[in-house]
Amino acid sequence: MNVLLLGSGGREHALAWKLSQSPILSKLFIAPGNPGTATLGENVDVNPVDFAAIKQLVITKSIEMVVVGPEDPLVKGVHDFFLADDDLKHIPVIGPTRAGAMLEGSKDFSKGFMMRHGIPTAQYKSFCSSQKDDAMLFLKTLKPPYVLKADGLAAGKGVVISSDLIEAEDTLNQMFGGEFGDAGNTVVIEEFLQGIEVSVFVLTDGDGYVILPEAKDYKRIGEGDTGPNTGGMGAVSPVPFANAEFMAKVDERIVKPTIEGLKVEGIPYKGFIFVGLMNVSGDPFVIEYNARMGDPETQVVMPRLKTDLLELLVLTSQGKLSEAEVEFNSQSATAVILVSGGYPGDYSKGKIVSGEFAIDNGLAFHAGTKYVGDKLVTSGGRVMACVGIANSTSSALEVSYSLASKIDFENKYFRRDIGKDLV
Repeated sequence: MNVLLLGSGGREHALAWKLSQSPILSKLFIAPGNPGTATLGENVDVNPVDFAAIKQLVITKSIEMVVVGPEDPLVKGVHDFFLADDDLKHIPVIGPTRAGAMLEGSKDFSKGFMMRHGIPTAQYKSFCSSQKDDAMLFLKTLKPPYVLKADGLAAGKGVVISSDLIEAEDTLNQMFGGEFGDAGNTVVIEEFLQGIEVSVFVLTDGDGYVILPEAKDYKRIGEGDTGPNTGGMGAVSPVPFANAEFMAKVDERIVKPTIEGLKVEGIPYKGFIFVGLMNVSGDPFVIEYNARMGDPETQVVMPRLKTDLLELLVLTSQGKLSEAEVEFNSQSATAVILVSGGYPGDYSKGKIVSGEFAIDNGLAFHAGTKYVGDKLVTSGGRVMACVGIANSTSSALEVSYSLASKIDFENKYFRRDIGKDLV
């Protein structure tokens, strides 16, 4: 079958890498893709939120399935667009409708959803910009650290954790003042959960579901989890504490009520649900939902998935996911992200990228690269994910860091402590 994958980042390169291994794939198209995905299928210069151009592409290339990588097209309603178009409505889209994507598109909606369905999460209150005085008063009732979340999409950077009240008040002023654009018109303030984070990935057809390999990602720019949040500086899978007992709690207390909650609220959902969790003394609490796979977690989840991804997506589109059997690779996978110096603040683009992009048990997934003529150059803050696959986390990290040392560009930066807390 011909498949169209929407997106251009490291997540999409990893998804393309996995999809390209399927014997039932005829041809893979990626819109717009990146230099890494170009080695696995055909990149097409179409913006994932230009729905009219996507329709034309789907028709001319005889696309039989659309897989949506990033959140923006989902929140803007790409699945709804297909369902409403007589020429497209028979083509399955892997990714929720706009209503389902609100699990990610609005922190306020997702927190309310958790409360309505008894899903364990931190206590919270939401405030719009006209309620700034009330928000400031609510902050003073909490104990530090303070957690502030911009309600809308903010490229993974809309969550700020502050240990100082004055700093938290400044953050609130910045959010309401437009630091994250419209995403900050409403701010969610919640209690801080003390524990260790883990990301769990669910694929569902709205009734049946499978749980994919879990991962732990590292959001902050600085070693020792310091500095501002980024889109992700690295990831590790498996996560040692996510054992059978813990995952049984996740399934029973979080995944099942989430799927049931979507059904109760009349929200059809065919696609991925990313559940960001905090392990609080052995009990899972939801920090956030995403309506798609994570980045950079996908880069370590896909190497651990033995089952044919495309077969799982076909079963999802047919409403037969309960028939699926999912197998994991017992090996560990780690990802170390190479970023442009200055990220997540101001950084330069167009730096020439050179070196080795694959070694034994290691490969680089492109994220922010492009070709200018025959030169590969940086085009984003996160440039590449250096992935290692081995029999242990420590060995996989050795591969990731070895590969990271073999790729060069001006002002390259990466964290040197990814996964060290788990080894």
